[in-house]
Amino acid sequence: MNALTFEHSDEASRWYAVNDDVMGGVSQSGFTVKAGEGQFHGEVSLENGGGFASVRREPGDFEPTLHTARGVTLTVQGDGRTYQLRLKSSQLTDASAYRVTFTPPQHQWTTLHFAWHEFEAVRRGTLLTDAPSLAPQTIHQLGFLIADRTAGPFCLRVTELKPLE
Repeated sequence: MNALTFEHSDEASRWYAVNDDVMGGVSQSGFTVKAGEGQFHGEVSLENGGGFASVRREPGDFEPTLHTARGVTLTVQGDGRTYQLRLKSSQLTDASAYRVTFTPPQHQWTTLHFAWHEFEAVRRGTLLTDAPSLAPQTIHQLGFLIADRTAGPFCLRVTELKPLE
């Protein structure tokens, strides 16, 4: 598998939400698949100290295709909000991830290219300055997160995620 696409509706069952309810918040999110498109959607709430929503994909056959790549390419359409692509790595503890932040245009598909050196290590929103650079062979999970300190609905549309050659 060279690219993660959304041609099959069973791809949706591989994604699960991890929202701010783990810290008392009430944000909601989910990931749906239809007509060749994945959608990370929901509503961010700032109540009870919340303010983030995320989805993660169960580890599978896609992550190993990244091991020899120079980075990752993402084809998306946004809603004017800022998102993160997050990569879980065995280099970091479970509560940490490597992230890259992006704000895709509204009502227009765009393809974004992220080299591995653009990803920064974070733990609960705090930059980990002593973490090693991302080693692609350690990636075992990916996901999306929204934490832009803005309450309200969101929807990130995705058609493809693939290795950057």
